[in-house]
Amino acid sequence: MTEKMLVIDPDKCIGCRTCEMVCSLKHTDGCSETRSRVRVITQKTQDNSLPIMCQHCEKPLCQEVCPAKATYRDLTTHAMIIDKDKCLGCKMCIIACPFGAPSFDPVDRVTIKCDLCEGDPECVKLCPSETLKFVRADKIGIMEKRMGLEKLFKTISVLIG
Repeated sequence: MTEKMLVIDPDKCIGCRTCEMVCSLKHTDGCSETRSRVRVITQKTQDNSLPIMCQHCEKPLCQEVCPAKATYRDLTTHAMIIDKDKCLGCKMCIIACPFGAPSFDPVDRVTIKCDLCEGDPECVKLCPSETLKFVRADKIGIMEKRMGLEKLFKTISVLIG
């Protein structure tokens, strides 16, 4: 499988939260924003929204800090996965993530985050504004990656004030 990556265009997000609901439904058989592996943050004073999800880093801090070694890279999808049977629920990965991607599942009492739906992300398929795209990594140039990351960090800093 050619490596693919999830790309977020913060300028397109309309704050509909479809990604949260479809993620929750896919992974828990119910619609609950607290159990979704995607979280949309919105600044109330502006029309800015942004889906926050795992960036599946090349050098993932979540994996480095996990005392149970519950986080690993799926060699087929290249996604960083949390083995819920090994997860202690210590939340160290939540603290370590620079993107704020992992969250704590209040029902299963473990850390959760995007797993790319085994290489076929449901959130991408159902995003009405095409904010989310799942594209071949080799089709994105280094300048596009850098500009996208800068735009993402700028949007996050505006949203968190």
